[in-house]
Amino acid sequence: MNPEVPKARGAALFRPPEHTCRGTLTFLYSSPSGNMTPRGEERGTKLHAFLRRNLVVILTVSGVLLGVALGMALRGVRLSRAHVTYVAFPGEMLLRMLRMVILPLVVCSLVSGAASLDARSLGRLGGIALSYFLATTLVASAIGITLAFVVRPGEGAGHSAAVALEGTAVGARKDTVDSFLDLARNLFPANLVAAAFRTYATDYKMVAVGNLTNGTLTYQKVPVGVDMDGTNILGLVLFAIVFGVALRKLGADGEELTRFFSSFNEATMVLISWIMWYVPVGITFLVAGKIAEMEDAVLLVTSLGKYIFASILGHVIHGGVVLPLIYLTFTRKNPFSFLSGLIAPFTTAFATCSSSATLPSMMKCVEENNGVDKRISRFILPIGATVNMDGAAIFQCVAAVFIAQLNNVQLDAGQIFTILVTATASSVGAAGIPAGGIITIAIILEAIGLPTEDLSLMLAVDWIVDRTTTVVNVEGDALGAGILHHINQKEMERRGAELAEARVEAAADAPAKKTETSPLVTRKKADALMATGGLGSREDVESVL
Repeated sequence: MNPEVPKARGAALFRPPEHTCRGTLTFLYSSPSGNMTPRGEERGTKLHAFLRRNLVVILTVSGVLLGVALGMALRGVRLSRAHVTYVAFPGEMLLRMLRMVILPLVVCSLVSGAASLDARSLGRLGGIALSYFLATTLVASAIGITLAFVVRPGEGAGHSAAVALEGTAVGARKDTVDSFLDLARNLFPANLVAAAFRTYATDYKMVAVGNLTNGTLTYQKVPVGVDMDGTNILGLVLFAIVFGVALRKLGADGEELTRFFSSFNEATMVLISWIMWYVPVGITFLVAGKIAEMEDAVLLVTSLGKYIFASILGHVIHGGVVLPLIYLTFTRKNPFSFLSGLIAPFTTAFATCSSSATLPSMMKCVEENNGVDKRISRFILPIGATVNMDGAAIFQCVAAVFIAQLNNVQLDAGQIFTILVTATASSVGAAGIPAGGIITIAIILEAIGLPTEDLSLMLAVDWIVDRTTTVVNVEGDALGAGILHHINQKEMERRGAELAEARVEAAADAPAKKTETSPLVTRKKADALMATGGLGSREDVESVL
C-alpha cells in the first residue's frame, strides 16, 4: 500500500506518482481480498438510510401480504364467527386508535390552519380546493357511467346472485329531498358536543289525518328528525373553519387560543407517529379476519364479476391516469414521484376502507415525505376527507347503471344526467367509513326511480370494491394538497418579486446625494456624533443606519 495515500475516510486524495496510481486505485475501489471498500461502505450507508426512512412502509406492505396468507390458511380451518372475531381483534384495536385521533386532528388542524392564513389566501385556496374537488368528482362520475355502459355489468348477473346474500339488510328508504335537507342540517349542528358522536337523519312516521266517524281518515307519511350514532364531521369542519377565521380577525387577542390549537395539533401528530408503528400489526389481522370470514366468494365473483371489474377499472383509470395528469398539468412535476412518498397511507386506506382513518398517516406523510406546507395540508386534507369522494362517485354510478340493467330499465339522457349530478352531490355527504358510500347509492336510485332492494347486491361485494374506492379517495386529497402547495409557492414567489421590484424602483426614484455615502464614512460620522452626545445609544444608530 502506498504510504502517501491517507487512510482516513473522507480525506482529500492527491495524485500519487504515475507508477503507483494504478495500484492505489485498485485497492481503494476493488479490493481483491474482499474487504469493505469506501464505495461499498457508501452503498451500505445508503441502503441503511433507505431502510430506516421507509421501514414503516415496508412493514405495512408486508403486513398486508402476511394478512392475505394468514387469512387463506385460516379459511381451511373453517373457524366459527366468534373465532374470526378474535382473529380480527388486533385490527379492531388499530381502527379504534385511528378513530380516537380523528376528531382532535380535524378540529385542531382546521382551526389552526384557518387562523394562520389571511382572509384573501383562505378564500383563494378554499375556492381552488372546492373547484378541484368538484371537477375531479364530476370526471369520476362520468368515468363510472361510461364504463357501466361499455362493460354492461348488469347483463348476465340476474337475481341469482341473491343466494349469496342471506343475512344482508338494507336500511329504510329515504326521499331524495330529505337526504339533501339532512346534508344542510348537518352543516349547522344544534349542539357541538353532540356533533362529536351524533348526526342528524330523517325518519318517517305515519300520522292519521281526517275523521274516523265519516270515513275520511287517512294516513300520511311525515318526516321526523332523529339522532343517529356517528360523528357529524361536516358540521365540525364548517365550525372549525369559521372559528379559525374569527380567531384571525381578533388579531393579537386571538393569538393565545391559536397557539393552543396549534400545540394541540402538534401533540396529536406525535400520537399519530406512535400509532403508525402499530399499523403493520393491525393491518395483518384486519386483512386476515376479513378473508377468513368470506363465504361463497367464488359465487359472488362469478355472478357480480363484471360489476367488480367495471368499478375497479374505473378506479385504476381515475387514480392512475386522470388525477396524475391533473397534477402534472398544474405543477409540471412528476406525479408518481409525489405518490411514491404516500405508500403507507395508501396501504392503510386499502386495509381499513376508511378515508377518515387514513387521514392521520396521510397528513404526516404529505408533510414529511413531500414537503407540503403544514398550513396547506392541515387545512385541505380534512376537508378533502369529508367532501372529496372520487372513488365513491365512480362505484356509485356503476352501481346505479348496474341495477338499472339488472331490472331491464333503459335509461334516457335525463336519467343519466340525474345520475351524474346526484352522484357528484351525494358523494360530498358520504361518510368516510367502511361501506359509507352504499348509503348514498339509495339517493341516486330514488332520484331515477329504481328499487333500492337490489342494494343488497352491492353490500355483498362492497368489501372488495371499497378498498380501491378508499385508495382513490385519499389519492385525490393528497394530489389536491400538492397542487395547492405549488400554487401557493408560485404566489409567494410572485409577491416577493413584486416587492423587490418596488424597492428597486423606490431606490431609483430617490434624489441622488452629492455627499459621500460610503458605509464606512457614515459609520465613522455616526460614532463621532454618538461620542459627543449628538445621537442616542448604539442601537438607535444601528436602526438609523
